[in-house]
Amino acid sequence: MSKISLSSAIREGLHEEMLRDENVICIGEDIGVMNGTFAVTKGFLDEFGAKRVWDAPISESGFTGIAVGAAMRGIRPVVELMYNDFISVCLDPVMNQAAKIRYMTGGQVSVPMVIRAPFGAGRRNAGQHSQCLEAIFAHIPGLKVVCPCTPKDAKGLIKAAVRDNDPVIFLEHKLLYAKKDEVPDEEYIIPLGKGEIKKEGKDVTIITWSRQVNFSLEAAAKLKEEGIDVEVLDLRTLVPLDFDMIKESVSKTHNVVIVEEDVKRLGFGAEISAQIMEDLFDELDSPVLRVAGANVVSPFSPSLEDAVFPQVDDIVAGVKKALNK
Repeated sequence: MSKISLSSAIREGLHEEMLRDENVICIGEDIGVMNGTFAVTKGFLDEFGAKRVWDAPISESGFTGIAVGAAMRGIRPVVELMYNDFISVCLDPVMNQAAKIRYMTGGQVSVPMVIRAPFGAGRRNAGQHSQCLEAIFAHIPGLKVVCPCTPKDAKGLIKAAVRDNDPVIFLEHKLLYAKKDEVPDEEYIIPLGKGEIKKEGKDVTIITWSRQVNFSLEAAAKLKEEGIDVEVLDLRTLVPLDFDMIKESVSKTHNVVIVEEDVKRLGFGAEISAQIMEDLFDELDSPVLRVAGANVVSPFSPSLEDAVFPQVDDIVAGVKKALNK
């Protein structure tokens, strides 16, 4: 085992896949000479050359469209968007082409591409660089959506995403890049659609993903001091969703709190809540409760930004409310 950061874990996973398959290429702004905004592709240009590491111009629609076409011809592009917010300028090649081509050709053509995108708040980047847009991607049939929390998960999932024959949106929280944890030295892959129980408990289930997993674990530690035993589920992959894991946990604890950084209105937590209410209603002792971001544009002010997005104490309060404590 080696203790490395999440950004280094993604880099290792990509590096291994590029060594394994010459059809894997990287495309994005400043990913070559400048090593990428968060240094994930550091050294790639020198090792693999300009034919496999493309420094793209500031034209997300252009280079994302190129990646879709390349994927249709057997290449496996890994596109890096500088921020997930910039998907707004290239939704057509992602939403109307990549997501639908396999279905519309009756399986004759697949689009094996990955779009890596830093996302999330906490860096005081204000409204246009702090959004969590996973619900938009999850809403589009044909896309798979991944949101890792730990370095180990990030490496195993990026390798699975590169090998997948469908387009995968790989969302990386900016404030997790520097977080270090142990990662196996030997090769491994974490299959898409498989969540993980990060902490077992018996009183209430917290369902969450990405950075909020860490916050939820901190909240669980605080609640344990008050005699509340919390189970924390890390979805890891939103599409496909590991509903079997959710069902097993809810059937044990009978209380659910969903925690997400995205704005509450029409967030992915609303979808999970609806599925639980439809399929597991008889297992619930209390209504499903959501702890999520406020329905506002992300502020630049540090104090306001912290007030807008869920913090540890917000999760603690949400759990107590769900349990009528």
